[in-house]
Amino acid sequence: MQPARNVELKAHDPDPAATHAAARAHGAQEAGTLHQRDTYFPVPAGRLKLREERGATAHLIAYARADAAAARTSSYRIVEVPDPAALTAALRATHGDGPVVEKTRRLLRWENVRIHLDEVTGLGHWVELEAVAPPGAPPDLAAEHARIAELRTVLRIRDEHVVAEGYAQLLVRRGAPQDLIDGARVAMGRAYVPYSHFHVGVALRASGDAAGVHLGANVENAAYPQTQCAEASAIGALIAAGHRRITEVAVMADTPLITPCGGCRQRLSELAGPDTPVHLCGPEGVRQTVTLGALLPLTFDAHAMEQTG
Repeated sequence: MQPARNVELKAHDPDPAATHAAARAHGAQEAGTLHQRDTYFPVPAGRLKLREERGATAHLIAYARADAAAARTSSYRIVEVPDPAALTAALRATHGDGPVVEKTRRLLRWENVRIHLDEVTGLGHWVELEAVAPPGAPPDLAAEHARIAELRTVLRIRDEHVVAEGYAQLLVRRGAPQDLIDGARVAMGRAYVPYSHFHVGVALRASGDAAGVHLGANVENAAYPQTQCAEASAIGALIAAGHRRITEVAVMADTPLITPCGGCRQRLSELAGPDTPVHLCGPEGVRQTVTLGALLPLTFDAHAMEQTG
């Protein structure tokens, strides 16, 4: 069975009342107010969340969507869940913990577009447009993109308010726990870098309440190819401690903005999912938070191996 598809746009909403009035004036119809809780789980590819909605059946939603500050296509599959508590426990035990998004959603409908006026706990007010494609729609979803573009104009959604990330990713950008920052700082101070004098420290959080933080520093060698990046050192420490999933990353160096090299992005992707937060730090703390999926949008994983033979 082929996944369903839609075209989505998400933006910060500085004036929800004006957005609602503009949508109604354009012919959008009220469709109720929803109270939703989305629990995310780290997965190797795409995204996976359990949606619980007050007074309704829970659903497991698996989807794939590019991170772009524009209208973008999402493909998804939805499965009813009769026992959300049991499924949550099972997925957390096997996949680890992810962010939880709670929101109140005022739903309006215009043609085949769902207009979501969302108040998200910890994030404020947002507007989300979803044009649902019918089965057999052309690959480019031109009609759906046109409707999103029309509504974007009608609702006066400005470019600077459009975001690339989903709510879960926006939540993890709010900052890293202090123990992760402190661990990266300690590791950076212990780096062995007699040739480059470029100190890098990494702290990884593993899945599980008692997993703790695992540290790594870069280790140089006179034979340069034998040098080990800080991410590789930290992954080795995490594995040696008996863990197999990374849920959060902090990378620190005394440079304007440190980012993992391409090889280390691939190393991290082996044990982390695209929604895993990666905090890019200087000695004073977090300077920017991104997701692993943003750093490595086309990861080579076990599924890719199967496709190549």
